[in-house]
Amino acid sequence: MALLTESSKKDLFILKNLISKDFKLKYRRSALGILWSVLNPLLMMMVIAAVFSFIFRFEIENFAVYLIVGLTLFNLMANSTSAAVMSIIGASGLIKKIRVNKLIFPLNTVLFELLNYGLSFIAVVAVMIFFQIMPSLNMLFFPLLLLYVLIFCVGLSLLLSALTVFFRDIIHLWGVVIIAWTYVTPLFYPVDVLAPWMQTVMQFNPMYQFITYLREILMWGITPTLMDNLICLGMALVTLLIGFVVFRKTERKFILHV
Repeated sequence: MALLTESSKKDLFILKNLISKDFKLKYRRSALGILWSVLNPLLMMMVIAAVFSFIFRFEIENFAVYLIVGLTLFNLMANSTSAAVMSIIGASGLIKKIRVNKLIFPLNTVLFELLNYGLSFIAVVAVMIFFQIMPSLNMLFFPLLLLYVLIFCVGLSLLLSALTVFFRDIIHLWGVVIIAWTYVTPLFYPVDVLAPWMQTVMQFNPMYQFITYLREILMWGITPTLMDNLICLGMALVTLLIGFVVFRKTERKFILHV
């Protein structure tokens, strides 16, 4: 018996072509091409590090590494979900023409940004080497953390892409949410500068949990505890469940509203 049905093969073929098309469009007519995926986080790190080092002067050891590790992971979520908001609406032509599994459109945005994150991670490694930070065996937890983040991003992307079909205001609101989320997540500052009650609230911020997990295994050589993993996995799975249920309950009406 074949491992993949004909329908699954068709979905994978469409997904592969969507990712390939997005990749080509992003770097078309760009002199540096995919190098921008490496250069962008480096340039952002230098600008933000300069501002926060000289103006705010937070006492963070290896601040540049602290910054780029958190910023690149946060951007994986921010970019994939921001693209997912328009993924169903943007595919209206295809949805109306052929019978296709609509899940592949938000999934495409997450996988495409995962690919970009892989390129951006080259910049992370380069900065770590420059500051002579060598990862320990805890680096082996990195694929597990990436799986948690991937599950979380897929769930959030499914939810946003489905809701945007019926509530177009989300297109404008999500950008504001991302900006707010950026500043309430300790990307540029240490969490201990916050008031105790805010530190407690921060525990419910999934991106704080994921970024702290990553900094611990890459920078500080801390082995994640079972509780660390359960918290990250739980947040990811709850988000995926909500996103999947909402998507499946609304997808039959997409064709009437896109």
